[in-house]
Amino acid sequence: MPYVNIKITPDGATPEKKAELIAGVTQLLVDTLGKNPATTHVVIDVVEMEDWGLGGLPVEEFRRRQAASQ
Repeated sequence: MPYVNIKITPDGATPEKKAELIAGVTQLLVDTLGKNPATTHVVIDVVEMEDWGLGGLPVEEFRRRQAASQ
């Protein structure tokens, strides 16, 4: 019984895109490991930007700095 937990920020996370993630991850487990899709659990946690850090910075600040350096 595989359990996959995906954590994403809300940008672009529409219900349709989340459904695509669930279907795609489930199919990957079926194809790669022969898992039964009926017992495969996929959970998506949407984490607000202010609750996510990257490179020692809140993700929005990290992205601003990355954009400024390009």
